[in-house]
Amino acid sequence: MKDNIALRLFGRSLLHLIVSIALVIIVVGALILFSEFFLSVLGVLGIRTAVRNMVRGFGESYVIYGISIVLFILFFSWMQWRLFGYFNKMNKTVKDMAEGRLHLDHKMEVRSSNPFGDMAGNVNRLAGRLHLALEEERRAEQTKNELITNVSHDLRTPLTSVLGYLGLIEQDRYRDEVELRHYVQIAYDKSQRLNVLINDLFEYTKMRNDTNALKQTNFNIVEMLGQLLVQYHLPLQDAGMQSKLVARETLITVQGDAAKLVRVFENLIANAMAYGREGKRVVLAVNKEGNEVVVEVINYGEPIPAIDLPHIFDRFYRVDRSRTQWTGGSGLGLAISKSIVEMHGGTISVSSDQNETSFRVSLPIVN
Repeated sequence: MKDNIALRLFGRSLLHLIVSIALVIIVVGALILFSEFFLSVLGVLGIRTAVRNMVRGFGESYVIYGISIVLFILFFSWMQWRLFGYFNKMNKTVKDMAEGRLHLDHKMEVRSSNPFGDMAGNVNRLAGRLHLALEEERRAEQTKNELITNVSHDLRTPLTSVLGYLGLIEQDRYRDEVELRHYVQIAYDKSQRLNVLINDLFEYTKMRNDTNALKQTNFNIVEMLGQLLVQYHLPLQDAGMQSKLVARETLITVQGDAAKLVRVFENLIANAMAYGREGKRVVLAVNKEGNEVVVEVINYGEPIPAIDLPHIFDRFYRVDRSRTQWTGGSGLGLAISKSIVEMHGGTISVSSDQNETSFRVSLPIVN
């Protein structure tokens, strides 16, 4: 009943009809009952005789009928005008919003007592969702423009270096074979870093567009992390760092794409090696918290500034702005990690102080 506007409108009109008839009966009854009083008033106004002659000419019954019809029309029209005047106001508001004179987040008055009140509420919700959709579209367009700008900048720098050194080689502008090999090595290194950036960008785009389907399997995350640290033994040793896996349980099963989750922890370990080298060690701590497993990747190097912590997972964001992209990474690794973790229904966060920097990954456990 509440959501059926047509039924409520019919009921309200029927009520107005009944009330109008009741008011007519009351008013006409009062006129008949106090006719002598009203005639005396007419006498004071000087129109008593004219009224008497009119009543005699038309007949009392017809005069009463005429007064009743006029009163009914007045009462019913007044009540209907109040009802449909609100609808007209709604229509004007929607028209102003459609033509841009009002913002889409404008809220029209909702009268719960009026049959059109529900419609007004629905229009407000529709306008709110449309406003939100337009805002999201603007943000998406801004994000796309920022992405294009950042990619163009990050691709142009290494490409310029590669073309520059290859140009020197092509023009034979080198003193000897040693310098030639040096130029080739620089061009190769720049090309390798360029390849890393392109692959990271491609991976990030797939993650954001949900076009990269997960290959779901059940696996022991403690065992996976242990194997990962074994693979990183030599790189960590070359960096002068040690690693340690701390886990109270040897078997914690999670469901997900093991290869993609390995990518997450590879990014976090590589990040710890790049920025936590002064701390000399990396610790992977694994704990159960309710129905989740929490993996912390901890390094003890220089802390992340508090101003940077809220943006650490933004794409192309680098904490150390003095670094170029070739020493500070592509700026996409942590953004990719966040996308992968969220695809698995988990969360990723970071905390940092003078003692340690900890990246915390939470994932659902399979019972």
